Amino acid sequence: MKFTVASSELQKALTKVNGVVPSKSTLPILENILFVLNKNSLRLVATDLEVSMAAAVEVKGAEDGSIAVPAKRILDTVRALPDVQIIFHADASSNKIKMVTESGEYNLIGETSEEFPAGPQLKAENEVILSGTTLSGIVNQTIFSVSSDELRPAMTGVLFQFEGKDLTVVATDGHRLVKIGFAGVGAKVKKDIIIPAKALVLVGRSIEDHDVKISVDATHAQFHLGSTTLTSRLIEEKYPNYESVIPLDNTKNLTIARDLLLAAVKRVALYSSSTTHQVRFAVKKSEVRIAAEDVDFGGEAREKIPCSYDAEDLEIGFNAHYVADILSHIDSDDVVFRFSSPVRAAIITPAANKEGQDVLMLVMPMRLNA
Repeated sequence: MKFTVASSELQKALTKVNGVVPSKSTLPILENILFVLNKNSLRLVATDLEVSMAAAVEVKGAEDGSIAVPAKRILDTVRALPDVQIIFHADASSNKIKMVTESGEYNLIGETSEEFPAGPQLKAENEVILSGTTLSGIVNQTIFSVSSDELRPAMTGVLFQFEGKDLTVVATDGHRLVKIGFAGVGAKVKKDIIIPAKALVLVGRSIEDHDVKISVDATHAQFHLGSTTLTSRLIEEKYPNYESVIPLDNTKNLTIARDLLLAAVKRVALYSSSTTHQVRFAVKKSEVRIAAEDVDFGGEAREKIPCSYDAEDLEIGFNAHYVADILSHIDSDDVVFRFSSPVRAAIITPAANKEGQDVLMLVMPMRLNA
């Protein structure tokens, strides 16, 4: 196997697929990246057996072949090089790899490509096309609220509900919830799938300015991202009934500047308990007072900011981190909080949704300290 490639192009492709490579694995072969050369096209493949990613690079091919290359060493080496041409040569009989530049030579040992796991063969039953902008927005606005609790596997992914030309995306960790509705996207498909968070994070890093085709079968989803393809096993669990936790009687409306509130919450939270991170909202007609107290170390802080509120005064407590996360992921100058009582979930929405999009976020309250 032999080819010549620009180090910058190789680095770009290696960086993409390296996100899949497990740092430690019971199968050492997974700590490699598979190189497959066919004429002037080099295909790089990485997998952790749940998620597989492939990226294509244009090279000047001299001798076709394939070999598994240690991911960390090859990426560290290429990153450390200036933008130069690399002559890459691998000997299939000994698995010895040599990389030559105009000023250096680097030798390492690979593994035979036969040892590398074959990726899943997707039998596309449904296909949906989303714009790169839409998919990027989905990733950015949902990943922060995905659960990391492996005992509730469904909640470690993001639910995609395709209903005709409409799409609803949901993520929750039990403390906060994100639900985004899109009208007039995709194709006429009726299907619910749960995509693991790791796969979506990698998709988000690889999205370019063009449409993304998503192919789905009973067990896998595949994202076609230009010269990159990501295939992920679906989470085959039943997603919780998220609609049941979204209150319907939150009629107390608070409208407030997002940036002002976010900055105030972050500052006041510096004085909250390191255990609970609780901040207290005291909501009045034209202002919100935000306060926190750290009884263990004797610190406290309070701020007030203007707002518009249409109901009786209310005091409610939240985990500051959860509120800050939600505010950081709403793209709107003003946000609306809809309350019911101090012990019921608060709904947070943009004051104005983008066309064809309906964003709803929810955060559970905390019982106020006496």
